Amino acid sequence: MNPTRRHALAAIAGVAATSLTRSQAQKPGTDGNKFRTSIHYELDFHASPQLFYQTILDQKLFAAFTGMAATIDSAPGGAFSMFGSMIAGRNIELIQSQRIVQAWRPTHWDPGVYSVVHFELAPRDSGTALDFHHTGFPQGDYDSLDDGWHSHYWDPLKKFFA
Repeated sequence: MNPTRRHALAAIAGVAATSLTRSQAQKPGTDGNKFRTSIHYELDFHASPQLFYQTILDQKLFAAFTGMAATIDSAPGGAFSMFGSMIAGRNIELIQSQRIVQAWRPTHWDPGVYSVVHFELAPRDSGTALDFHHTGFPQGDYDSLDDGWHSHYWDPLKKFFA
């Protein structure tokens, strides 16, 4: 993978902005990721950017791919609660079919502690190229969040869009 300008700037700033596949990530329970506070994925999906965008922000579509109820106000500044109220947050920036930025938190974190989730969508062939960043989460949460993104988002979305 050729480094992008974003990767170079992140490296200069001291932020870990590597693109890891699931097989490259260290197994949960190891010390290798305990200081990491960011996750980056570059993934492809067999759905248009419009459908991907709608699926993340429409509570009925979200529930359809996750199998769990969600309450999502899809307006900028709108609140959301997902996975049996285990995840909560607000939409910070929404650009139709291009970008979703959310203040995002598991509800077991201390009150007021949020991370930032950034979905950047681009058309690729007959689908969507996703450039995803999750930043600012507490140290020690990398392994569980990495596993959660795969098991609760990426794997179910790939099946949903198949």
